[in-house]
Amino acid sequence: MEWPGWWDWELDMSSHVKKRMIDRDFTEVDLRSMMHEAIGFRPDVVEGRWVIDARRAGKPWEVIVEPNAPGERLVVITAYPLS
Repeated sequence: MEWPGWWDWELDMSSHVKKRMIDRDFTEVDLRSMMHEAIGFRPDVVEGRWVIDARRAGKPWEVIVEPNAPGERLVVITAYPLS
């Protein structure tokens, strides 16, 4: 799979995902691991955002990101397991 140019940008964590880390019992290390081993991506329903297909502990997860072109940062909006 060919990833977009923003894929290698530095990650920034939104305040929303930081709260979700507590609620959903995952860490920034877990998130970075999921991103490192991601298996696909597609546009999100919100324009300018993307859904990253990932796995954690053998289960499917989605990570929502928003590229910030001026700063070349990839902002992680949220992450959640699929049921």
